[in-house]
Amino acid sequence: MKYNRHLHITFLITLVHVVLFAQQAPQFSQYMFNTISINPAYAGSREIMVVNLLNRSQWIGVNGAPNTQTLSAHTSLPNTQLGVGLSFVNDNLGYENTTYAFADVSYTIDFDYFDDYKLALGLKFGASKYGIDDELLNDPEYSNDVFLNTVDFKLHPNIGAGFYFRGPSFYFGFSAPKLLSQVSDNEYAYTDRAIYYLNGGYLLDVNKHLKFKPSFIVKYTDGAPISFDFSTMFYLNEKIWLGASYRYHDAFGAIANFKVLDGLFVGYAYDYITSNLGNYSSGSHELMINYEFEFPPKRCKCKDLYN
Repeated sequence: MKYNRHLHITFLITLVHVVLFAQQAPQFSQYMFNTISINPAYAGSREIMVVNLLNRSQWIGVNGAPNTQTLSAHTSLPNTQLGVGLSFVNDNLGYENTTYAFADVSYTIDFDYFDDYKLALGLKFGASKYGIDDELLNDPEYSNDVFLNTVDFKLHPNIGAGFYFRGPSFYFGFSAPKLLSQVSDNEYAYTDRAIYYLNGGYLLDVNKHLKFKPSFIVKYTDGAPISFDFSTMFYLNEKIWLGASYRYHDAFGAIANFKVLDGLFVGYAYDYITSNLGNYSSGSHELMINYEFEFPPKRCKCKDLYN
């Protein structure tokens, strides 16, 4: 029994470090509704206060697969060009857990009277903390394990930056939410690499009942393959978002987002895995709740891009 448990833990530790190297940050299928998690310049861009709660269960059926929760909020500050935001991420992978906490501040420049063209610059400040389940740490069988004896449990501060530009019907942004790499010489110790994102989208008003919105996001981490997501969404009667997504060499997905009440939206995404992991998993699930407070009052006369 102990032998089987040892093999299980060894497999999980191996899986964890392979995945951590390839996926240095949580990935989300509903990224188009959760931009604040990657770009500090987005803080306050809606002008009203927006609170977002998300849970992603990745690779269902694979023991120790990633499970991530995020909580974020952002708003503009009345009578200023400033926006502020907060975000918390809890990322679980096997016996490992990483917690992130960041604060965002942005400054927006208006280029015309109707605010159709805006450029926002943002900074992100925060820290991450790495941990391992007590079940594994307190097991006497692994008291001399090389991995467990070299784990870095310290708090790691970090900074990030980004810009966000919008026009009458389009937007794009570039950001590095973590500019500082935390890399150890020991392969078993905590490693956190700088990450860069490029994202954008376009909103087409087909008619008064239907809007069409394609969007994309590209993620690059030093030492890992580039990740590319593309999605197409349809907005029906300003009540329901329906769409599909594709992650290059990884997954196809379906996304649905419903307006439950004024200001309250509930979204769900499912990813069908096309990589080799699809042989062991039934897919990934993502649930999101988004609430918009009509405060402070909007000043912008521009079109809502729903991002």
